[in-house]
Amino acid sequence: MTGQSVATAPRPNPACAGRLALVLPPGLGRDDRALFRDFAVLGGALFAITSTAYVWTIDWRGAIPRDGTTLAVGRDFLNFWMYGRAAVSADPGRFYDLAVYHQAIRDLLGMELSGQNWSYPPSVMWLAAPFGQLNYLAALACWTLMGVATFVAVGCRHVADWRILVPVLLSPAALFCLISGQSAFLTTAMMMAIFALLDRRPVIAGVLIGLLTIKPQLGILFPFMLIASGRWRVFLAAAVTTLALIGVTAAMFGPQVWIDFVSRGLPVQGLVLSDPDRIATPFYPTIFMNLRGLDLSAAAAMSVQLAFSAFAIGAVIWAFRFRKDADPPLMLALFLACSAAASPYLLAYDLLPLTFAAVALLAGSNLDSPGRRLVQLVYWTPALQLALGTWHLPGPALIAPFFAAFLLVRLRASPRPAPA
Repeated sequence: MTGQSVATAPRPNPACAGRLALVLPPGLGRDDRALFRDFAVLGGALFAITSTAYVWTIDWRGAIPRDGTTLAVGRDFLNFWMYGRAAVSADPGRFYDLAVYHQAIRDLLGMELSGQNWSYPPSVMWLAAPFGQLNYLAALACWTLMGVATFVAVGCRHVADWRILVPVLLSPAALFCLISGQSAFLTTAMMMAIFALLDRRPVIAGVLIGLLTIKPQLGILFPFMLIASGRWRVFLAAAVTTLALIGVTAAMFGPQVWIDFVSRGLPVQGLVLSDPDRIATPFYPTIFMNLRGLDLSAAAAMSVQLAFSAFAIGAVIWAFRFRKDADPPLMLALFLACSAAASPYLLAYDLLPLTFAAVALLAGSNLDSPGRRLVQLVYWTPALQLALGTWHLPGPALIAPFFAAFLLVRLRASPRPAPA
């Protein structure tokens, strides 16, 4: 019986195993290698199935193709493209009024796309302007290729092996970024560069932090980190860049554009978060939105969110005050996990930087079993949020703060670096 059992046991296909090994970083332990393999196989399968189904349901009629949900192909990119068109028009701030913006889309495209709104600060028009002068689909293709190419180019300079990027490119966060026409590939590359340059090129790191204010929800913890670690040159460069962006934008487009952003644009985002119908719940992996999914009042949900935000701020201050010279991948992962825990306004694709940091940490830091499970949960958070959030079930928002707590314990247990 023993011989028969051995003879009939399934064996891995050597050809498949050999091809898969080409995209797995060498030198991984058995458990880490298995997890990387699962990311590549399962992430790749989800990516292929979802993208195929998405393309299959596209309606190519009309000025802009629509997907199966009747939203524009590229979804959020339509807003970015409209910022680019507004950059060469008079009074661009008028589009922060939703009624005016939707009428402009109808006039331009002859179609109703009422799910769109302007959420970015006016400074994004500098980046969007070149794309707004192109045909929509051509602009979307250029934007997507630029984002992926920048991520790969920067990523290859900041990881030990390019194959570490493969599961990140196949991750749910990357998939949602591509479907949404979002900027997460660019912002992830910027995060990598910022942390690599904090001490080597502090002015450049500060400039990048200032430019990241076009997505302010990603950088809310930078002031705390820079002050706690005493990186004053970076802080000053970031502050000057931010103020310069505000000033130049006001000079170019008029100060009214910032007034419109504050008085009209920001309240719209508040309405999205407090929506009584909870339509946006599946897309926001934040403590606030998970609790709103349970139909908790906005005030009560924000109170709980503020407690998590306080924990995240305290963790960043302690880590970068007393352990700022610790393992860089660990510090990057901790910062990004705390950033995700601190913000009430964060979408699934905004987790791509944290996904990258978690996968990179797995590749080089010999995590224990709880650490591997948390990396696994971080990787699948966007998919879990979509699945559970559709039914208004909470849970995925707890993954980032639990991961931050794990990293904090690991950092606390490590020896404190000796003073230089």
